[in-house]
Amino acid sequence: MSFLYIFVELVIGFVLLLALTKVLGKTQISQLTPFDFISALVLGELVGNAIYDKHVHIGMIIFAIVVWGMLIYITEWITQKFRSTRELLEGKPSILISRGKIDRKALKKNKIDIDQLQGLLRKKNVFSIQEVEYAILEATGEISVLKKPKYQTPTIQDLSLPETPVYLTYTLISDGVVDEDNLKEAGFDRNWLMKKLKEKHISNPEEVFYAEWNEALGFYAQKNKV
Repeated sequence: MSFLYIFVELVIGFVLLLALTKVLGKTQISQLTPFDFISALVLGELVGNAIYDKHVHIGMIIFAIVVWGMLIYITEWITQKFRSTRELLEGKPSILISRGKIDRKALKKNKIDIDQLQGLLRKKNVFSIQEVEYAILEATGEISVLKKPKYQTPTIQDLSLPETPVYLTYTLISDGVVDEDNLKEAGFDRNWLMKKLKEKHISNPEEVFYAEWNEALGFYAQKNKV
């Protein structure tokens, strides 16, 4: 197998895999862009060949990775330099629901049926299409949802309520083991922790399955099941 053959094979594989991501549709590649998906597949195959194929020597693998790296670099440079190429190489968002109406052409174009659309919406805690004003399928395969005004969650500003501070929760004990770093980060020591445990009628941290501290919520501990 010559270097020229590897070069030609990589270029052909590059084009075919790019075409494959377009055929499969965005939802098949989850959070990856089509180009990221291609890179992951090919680089994984190259590493697999390096490990398992005795007929592929290190020189070929290095050559293949260098060529592939150049193709990736050139493609990224093209998308940054020429805006018109981004749609082809990276994809673009598609509006699946507009003003509360499902766009059947957009569903068909992106290889999505109504059941898949409902599944994507449920992941955004939307259980009825009637709640949706706009739904956009991003280039990564995720869906962004803008609910109709009457279904949107009101904010503190909407309710004219005073803002309250937000506090981090520190895990202090997990499976009977004290997290000394978190305890220190929370501003406490062992003496304070033992005092809090005694208030919960617990004499030893080893008896605790989980314990946490939140300045707004206070100290919480759950004992191991007997």
